[in-house]
Amino acid sequence: MPEALITPNVLKWARKRAQFTPDGAAQKVPVRPERFIAWEEGKKYPTFRQAKKLAKAFHVPFGYFFLPAPPKEKIDIPDLRTVGGRVRPDFSLEFIDLYHDILRKQDWFREYRLQEGVRPLPFIGEFSVDSDFKEVADDIRQDLTIDDQLRASSRSWEQFITRLIEQVEKAGILVFRNSIVGNNTHRPLSVDEFRGLAISDPIAPLIFINSRDAKSAQIFTLAHELAHLWLGASGVSNPILKTKKIENHDQKVEIFCNKTAAELLVPETAFLVDWDQELSSQDNITLLSKKYRVSTLVIARRGYDLNLLSYDEFQEFYLDALQYDRRVKARLNKSDGGPGSFMMQKMRNGRLFSQAVTTAAFEGRLPLRVGADLLGIKPAKLKKYADFLAGK
Repeated sequence: MPEALITPNVLKWARKRAQFTPDGAAQKVPVRPERFIAWEEGKKYPTFRQAKKLAKAFHVPFGYFFLPAPPKEKIDIPDLRTVGGRVRPDFSLEFIDLYHDILRKQDWFREYRLQEGVRPLPFIGEFSVDSDFKEVADDIRQDLTIDDQLRASSRSWEQFITRLIEQVEKAGILVFRNSIVGNNTHRPLSVDEFRGLAISDPIAPLIFINSRDAKSAQIFTLAHELAHLWLGASGVSNPILKTKKIENHDQKVEIFCNKTAAELLVPETAFLVDWDQELSSQDNITLLSKKYRVSTLVIARRGYDLNLLSYDEFQEFYLDALQYDRRVKARLNKSDGGPGSFMMQKMRNGRLFSQAVTTAAFEGRLPLRVGADLLGIKPAKLKKYADFLAGK
């Protein structure tokens, strides 16, 4: 078999990028680890077939192996994740591929909206971190028509977040929810890495929610990312509700967005009325969590911020919430069930984006093959998906 004269440094870069050890990478071919190491050192070369197997395992284009040096990959979005004061870990390969897919979809949607003559959305970047977070929450609530009726009429957490997303999309904001990269169930997203992200753009603003998270946490993440858009501040987030002090600008943004999200979902005035002094803190938190369709941690933090809980009490609820969070993650990771195919695609792509793509495709403004590729479905199913979106 002819040898593939790959660039050793690129092979090593691709292997590390995909978080493989030399032994693990060798098993993908398969060859002995010593032979794989010889490839990385440039002492020997793989066959073309072996190199193609490695490209598939490392999720890189085969042609990358022949570049003179590793390509520079830039994630051009602020990393606002909080990781206990420690150095933030590099983004995973799953996140990198997801992010580039999101950008591809947003770029297309922006051009589509401009062709439609859509004007810039006035609320994007309307406020700053020096604004009153209550004013920001009230503005979001009014612009998106998020009221008590929306919450009261929702019979479940899933129905509530679905209705929230409907209101968000009506305002012209893209919302994507997924727990994997594209349609690849072998490439799950990690909640420990990130819970959501927002890309601020006056024409095509976008929110992504990691749906591997618990439903109550997804609701808070959605509200948190909305606050980012009202600030005009893009970023990758992993909202942490324990932070007590502001250490830098990134934390200032995240804390502001957390406060705004809490006020949006659990308004202070109503919350103080609903908190029953005759009940224990535990009972109040449990009952109000169900009423407001948020996690018990959000309610506990609200109680702490409004002097209804001491910090020690909040700390106790925080630790309990972490344990619950771990149990939920374990259960979701084991779950194989889920919505039907078209329902899943609508969740992953959002109704707003899906309808834009199918409309453009069947008006002849977008090749069917390209439209299907943007949505991650087969071209033959595009018409049925469009009918599904239209309720036919």
